[in-house]
Amino acid sequence: MSARTVQTEICIIGAGPAGATASLFLAKMGIPHLIVDAAVFPRDKVCGDGLDLKVVRVLRHLDPAIAEEELPRNNIFTPCWGTRFFTQNGRATDFVHRPATGTTLPRPLFWTAKRLHFDHFLVQKLDPGFADFRPGCRVLQIERTEGRWRLQARDAGGDLEIEARLLIGADGDHSVLLRHLGQRKVERRHYAGTLRQYWRGVQGLHPLHLIEVYFPPGLPMSYFYIFPLADGEANVGYGMVSEVAAKGKHRLREIFERLIREDPVMAPRFRSAETLETPQGWGLPLASLRRRASGDGYLLAGDAASLVCPTSGEGIGTGMVSGYIAAQFAAAALKNKRYDAEQFKHYDREIYRRLQDEIRLYRLMMALSPRIYDFGLNLLAPNPLFQWSFRRRVQGWLKTAYEREIEVWVE
Repeated sequence: MSARTVQTEICIIGAGPAGATASLFLAKMGIPHLIVDAAVFPRDKVCGDGLDLKVVRVLRHLDPAIAEEELPRNNIFTPCWGTRFFTQNGRATDFVHRPATGTTLPRPLFWTAKRLHFDHFLVQKLDPGFADFRPGCRVLQIERTEGRWRLQARDAGGDLEIEARLLIGADGDHSVLLRHLGQRKVERRHYAGTLRQYWRGVQGLHPLHLIEVYFPPGLPMSYFYIFPLADGEANVGYGMVSEVAAKGKHRLREIFERLIREDPVMAPRFRSAETLETPQGWGLPLASLRRRASGDGYLLAGDAASLVCPTSGEGIGTGMVSGYIAAQFAAAALKNKRYDAEQFKHYDREIYRRLQDEIRLYRLMMALSPRIYDFGLNLLAPNPLFQWSFRRRVQGWLKTAYEREIEVWVE
């Protein structure tokens, strides 16, 4: 039997946060496109499950009612009103955002939601009037001839051939498009290994659902975290820069389990808690390594573009912003009837420029000796000036998320 054929101007590979966002904004501009994903939703994705204000900002651009009404009312989302830092000496410092009295709408600093639920939440919003969504469709091979892409794929109906002028690669760190381009290289200095495990009944969680981060002693460029979730659950995890792990011969699973069993700061909180799964591992491609994210007939978004914040490990918000930007560049290309590298020459600048401060800080942290690194962390978080600076900046972050447009300079 011969393969079925689908022809489209724009094909998005991957329907995670970056790909779904690109689709949602293409549809909002009335642009037909194809979006495929190897998975059938809902599906799990190993992640920290934290949603920062960049996520809120993108959702508000899509529809203000999502950010202002749906997030607070949908029980898959948990509002988190700040951060609790534990330094190496075990001291906890809380950074809490308390909205002004009389505030009618909740505007927390973070939300949390399992990726199982959040990604499905986004996919359910895809517009069938413009988005031809093909879940369970795996791209097996990619070819480019005469200015067009030809994709060999397979879904429940058998073989499928896709022809497109523009590909938006949003299928993660192991992107099939990234491999086709020869860019799927892991450089340990710009990569982090991480673990996630869901728990129920962790003791000592803050009533305002603070996101908790612990910097264990003697383990530089790493942190242990507890992110509160709905129904008394928590996403518990640990991550370390891969170069540091390799040089120190650190085994992440052993460290993770030891912190939960023996660490004097964390272990007491897990004695009566129960695990809901075995530890799950995943990798983070850090934005400190800038990939070539655009070229003739393609754009990369999300983890495929190596957009994970190198200081926080956050990738959902940066991925969604890149999906929004990719949609703007795709719309301009369609209007100009041009899909060459020159048309996309400003794309890389636009997706990376918002991470420059974090990239500079990461490089500084990597240059420090472990002793100075530990000393700096113990000194910084409890510092009243640092706490004052945090409180002062909160209003600016919220104003950006809820009021300011995402500026994209396509030309």
